[in-house]
Amino acid sequence: MAATSTRGTNAAWVEATLGHKPKDPALFDRALTHSSRSDNHYERLEFLGDRVLGLVVATWLYELFPDEPEGKLSRRLNALVTGETCAEIARELGVGGQVILGKQARDDRAADSVNVLGDVVEAMIGALYLEAGLEAATAFIRRAWGERVSTRDHAPKHPKSALQEWAAAEDKRPPVYELKGRSGPHHAPRFLVEVAIRDVGSASAEGLSKQEAETAAAAKLLEQLT
Repeated sequence: MAATSTRGTNAAWVEATLGHKPKDPALFDRALTHSSRSDNHYERLEFLGDRVLGLVVATWLYELFPDEPEGKLSRRLNALVTGETCAEIARELGVGGQVILGKQARDDRAADSVNVLGDVVEAMIGALYLEAGLEAATAFIRRAWGERVSTRDHAPKHPKSALQEWAAAEDKRPPVYELKGRSGPHHAPRFLVEVAIRDVGSASAEGLSKQEAETAAAAKLLEQLT
């Protein structure tokens, strides 16, 4: 399946968002393209961008906290490069409105997926690094992550962990997750998962992976209980 051509807004949006005018708009189209739309998708760029992000943030932390030990720096790094944090950045940048998706993925609201949003941000970093180098990638990351680098020293609590802790604190049985269904094409499956705590309640949610569906279901049940 061929990739789509560059949409008129993409190059201007990329320049405004990354602070870099694309020389090769197709490279940034690829960074925004999900596998449900084309074989020429963002996953290789995401692989690269993940490593660039880690290097830039690690260097930044090393400079910013000269007296902190390795363990504390590692905790800060892990919190800043987690998928949830990358997805937060993506939402602030309006990435969801730019992702190029296949019809099924659009119908399944993949543009709201934490996994997709986080991966696309990393792919954009990878594309920026390839075209403009480490200095440009560093400038973007420092601008986009901003105050998080000094205020976030632990990863956001994962909904599944939080639900597990709630059950233990309330002396209830641990939550149980059950796959209730799978739909969609092979390249873009959709999973339906139910989580239940005996004698307490249950909630169901969908996701682009079983893990994502479990996370969404846990978050939904937590919202009901707290």
